Amino acid sequence: MTTMTAPAPLRLSPGRALQDGISLAWRGVLKIRKNPEQLIDVTLMPITFLVMFVYIFGGAIANGDIGAYLQRAVPGVMAMNILQASMTIGVSLNTDVSKGLFDRFRSMPIARSAPLIGAVLADLVRYVVCMAVLLVVATIMGYRLQTDFASLLFTIALLLVFGLCTCWISVFVGMLMKTPGAVQGVMFVFLMPLTFGSDVFAPADTMPGWLRAWAEISPVSLMANAGRGLMNGGEFAGPLLGAFGWMAGLIAVFFPLAMWAYRRRV
Repeated sequence: MTTMTAPAPLRLSPGRALQDGISLAWRGVLKIRKNPEQLIDVTLMPITFLVMFVYIFGGAIANGDIGAYLQRAVPGVMAMNILQASMTIGVSLNTDVSKGLFDRFRSMPIARSAPLIGAVLADLVRYVVCMAVLLVVATIMGYRLQTDFASLLFTIALLLVFGLCTCWISVFVGMLMKTPGAVQGVMFVFLMPLTFGSDVFAPADTMPGWLRAWAEISPVSLMANAGRGLMNGGEFAGPLLGAFGWMAGLIAVFFPLAMWAYRRRV
């Protein structure tokens, strides 16, 4: 009896792997287009957080000045929601692996890493939708850009890069866990302290000393403060430098781990 064996994965050049990844990214974009419900989390979550915190807690935190709190909160909520949007890719990848989708990819003449690269690049669409929805709702609520349009575009580009850097944490967890539910649980435990243990919603100087020390150097806080400087006017070079340091560190640590876990899993 003849035994069927899976074809050996192709080891192609990085350029070819990127080309294959972009092709599969376009497949992912078409998938989102046909199933727009995949965008529910990045459309409803920004609205929920912004409306809830501005109108419920904003008056208390800003001594009744909801308008001033809105100006402070919008760049912070942008950073927080990009982080949250980037953390869902692990669940999606784990689901695809569990359903055998990556086994079908292995039978195709493409680079082994292409499906993973394509999934990450396609997720950029979700980040852009998240930013667009948040800015539209913030404008309706009364937020006004205090600098210029170029600064806003730079802030959005910076946040997209931040999302691409942090998503590798989720990819790593998604390739390690056996079920999508386990991935979701681990990422929730990771996200909550990271997002709320920052100065997105409340100034760090109102926190206990131990929490303030972390909030001041948190990647979410640094991204939020860089955005505030760029969009509202003020100092942004220091937070921006710190944010770049975090992004470089995350890529250096979690990209190799994610690729190792991916090759081990598929």
